[in-house]
Amino acid sequence: MIERTPWLNLATHLILILGLVMILLPIWLTFVAASHDLQTVNTAPVEFWPGPYLLDNLRTAWVESDFGPKFVNSLIVATGVVIGKITLACITAFALVFFNFRGRMLIFWMIFITLMLPLEIRIVPTYAVAANALSPFQTLLDVTGITWAVQTLSGLQIALEWNLLNSYTGLILPLVATATGTFLYRQFFLTVPDELVEAARMDGAGPLRFLWDTLIPLSKTNIAALATIMFVYAWNQYLWPLLVVTDRAAYGVVVVQLSDLVPDNLTTGGGTPNWHIAMAATLMVMLPPIAIVIFMQRWFVRGLINTDK
Repeated sequence: MIERTPWLNLATHLILILGLVMILLPIWLTFVAASHDLQTVNTAPVEFWPGPYLLDNLRTAWVESDFGPKFVNSLIVATGVVIGKITLACITAFALVFFNFRGRMLIFWMIFITLMLPLEIRIVPTYAVAANALSPFQTLLDVTGITWAVQTLSGLQIALEWNLLNSYTGLILPLVATATGTFLYRQFFLTVPDELVEAARMDGAGPLRFLWDTLIPLSKTNIAALATIMFVYAWNQYLWPLLVVTDRAAYGVVVVQLSDLVPDNLTTGGGTPNWHIAMAATLMVMLPPIAIVIFMQRWFVRGLINTDK
């Protein structure tokens, strides 16, 4: 029985409307500021209605920030991170659920614990590995004495090096591990009936065929939900691209490039930043993740709440 509580419903809707206003108000102010000139933006009180300079400001922001190649780089990085996270999470969860090996629960909880260790916490060791991705193997060879033995016997010095800085690989590879994706896939795979697994075995399907022909088609909504979350996550990355990329012209991304529109002239006495241009650039940077969320909304919701597998 569902009890009718009109006052509670009214209060709930008021809270939702208040939350919506709090979320949309900064976006609206950004849009308004992007449509005015610098003098109007810096005049009190704050203007709440759009002006006539939106297209001009957007054009100026695009040219000054060199957003053309930066948008391409951000799209490549975000797409690569999404594909890498989905692939790695799917394979990892598949192994944890459908392969009975010793220590699999320990491995799962070790992966799950990494949810409490975001990239910002492990930024120093991650950067050290990105500077030379083969350094752990070099250390292993040095500790075990293999480097010394090879040098003694053949005179060759083993020096493994793979620099990931200033490359798409360096921007993408350290971000593809995902405990969230592994958890979502694992929870879905646990709902797959045992009869389906037995039927696939009776048909002669191996593990990879069962994964490709059965599990992946069943998990399309999960893939859509995870892809939406991870695209927004990868597109909004700032700290990692800021550290790993020094060649901004070739590998710069839009979020980092956006900060260049607000120079440090406030402390150097160089004048007032062009906030209207910065707000116009912010609008352009926000559009791709917003478009992805709107386009994927139906599948995103299904992937998170659908239990009828």
